Amino acid sequence: MDIQLKRGLLDVCVLAAIKDEDSYGYKIIKDMSPYIELSESTLYTILKRLEMADMLTVRSAEHGGRLRKYYHITDVGLRRIEEFKEEWKEIMSIYQFVTKEDHVDE
Repeated sequence: MDIQLKRGLLDVCVLAAIKDEDSYGYKIIKDMSPYIELSESTLYTILKRLEMADMLTVRSAEHGGRLRKYYHITDVGLRRIEEFKEEWKEIMSIYQFVTKEDHVDE
């Protein structure tokens, strides 16, 4: 898969994982695991990129005697999810065009 496309998809997946409630790294990976495999190092790179783009904010809170970072989606992040939904319609249209010959003989 094209690296830029995959990067954009992973960004939106992480945003979707925290859309309904604040979350932390391990839980984000766990929530995404039925759909996509994601390493910790990849996740934290994505989280930092999303924070720099103002799509999420980070707060630290003590949990079990240690600090845990919690991630919260911003309005910019929510808009990115909505933009992705619109973009996905175009991607599906392109996919149908590319695969139309695959279905001619069916």
